[in-house]
This record gives sequence, C-alpha cells and structure tokens, in this order.
Amino acid sequence: MNKPILALALAASGTLAMTSISAQEQPQIPGAMDISRVAAGSYALDPSHTLVQWSVSHFGFNDYFGLFGDIEGTMTLDPADIAATEFDITIPITSVAVPSEGLRDHLLRPGEDGAEPDFFGPEPEPARFVSTSVRQTSDTTAVVTGQLTMNGNTGPVTMAVQFTGAGQNPMSEAQTVGFHGRATIDRTQWGVSYGAPMVGSEVDLDISAAFELQ
Repeated sequence: MNKPILALALAASGTLAMTSISAQEQPQIPGAMDISRVAAGSYALDPSHTLVQWSVSHFGFNDYFGLFGDIEGTMTLDPADIAATEFDITIPITSVAVPSEGLRDHLLRPGEDGAEPDFFGPEPEPARFVSTSVRQTSDTTAVVTGQLTMNGNTGPVTMAVQFTGAGQNPMSEAQTVGFHGRATIDRTQWGVSYGAPMVGSEVDLDISAAFELQ
C-alpha cells in the first residue's frame, strides 16, 4: 500500500473510532414517549416545570400571549384503566406573566372607586380544574373533561391531552410522566369580560405538565 492510500486508510479508521466513542459518550435522554414506562399510582405536579400558556386575539390584528406558573396538582393514573384517571389542578392567578408590566398591573389591579376590577383584581383566588371524565382516544391521547372554577365562576372545560414522555428525572430521581394539553374557553363565562369582543372572548390554553410519582 503506498503512503497516500495508507494515510487515508488510517485517517478513516481514526474517524470511525472517534465517531464510535462519541456515540457511546452521548447521554441518554431520560424521557421517552414509551407507554410501557408509565407506572400506576398517585402523582404530583412538578410546579417548576409545568406551565399554562394562554393566547387571546388583540383587536383581530394578532394574538397576545401570557403564562401561568407555580401550578400545583395531583393525578391518579393506571395505564390499564385510563378512564379512571383523575386530575385536580390549582393555578395561581397571581403568577400570571406577560411581557408588558402595564398589562400585568391591569390584570391584577382593583376596580376604580370601589367598582369591580376589569380582570382579576389584586387578590384573586387560584383557578382550579377538577376532572370529571377521561376518554382514551389512542395509545397516547385522551379527551379530558372537567369543571374549571375561576374568578368566582364554575363551568365545564374539555381539553385534548397527549402523553409526551416518561422516565426517571435525573435531578429529582422521581419517575416522571409528561403531558401536553390544549383547550379553548370563553373567558366571559368566567366573568372576565373586559374589552370583549374587540379583545377576543375565546382564550386558547396550551398546557405543558410534568407529574412525579409519589
């Protein structure tokens, strides 16, 4: 074998060896969309990694986004009996986060001269969602129906939920199950009517939830 060909062969074998070593050193992602990893039991939300995003039409021009965090709640789950799953979720309204500090102040400020606040007021009760039924629609999806109590009013909400991953959290070492949910509500049914309908009555909710086995 002449020197140029030998050099190329050595370079190629070295590259293959480095590729093999790099592949072996790649960390494994803890969560996987594998329903066999899901254990039956009682779960609690991971409030640091659970969010509810909301969006509403701004005068029909574009959508405005905001977030709720610090969410707490429980889930009972048996993969062999999905219909028996139960959720009880509490969302602190005061956790609302928006890019505009002026809007956040408006959402939480009291009404003028003793009137009702435009939105939630300075000391709103947390919102609470309690499931009433869970209907499995595929191996990884379900429709969850329940009652949402918010701003002193209670009404039904239906959301589409998808299983997104399960495994052991490397930080907490807890067995964790993740879901992504979507729902649309009419905010006026919960007494949040300010600006409607120019500011949209319909609010889209996008939920990202992580539950830890207790």
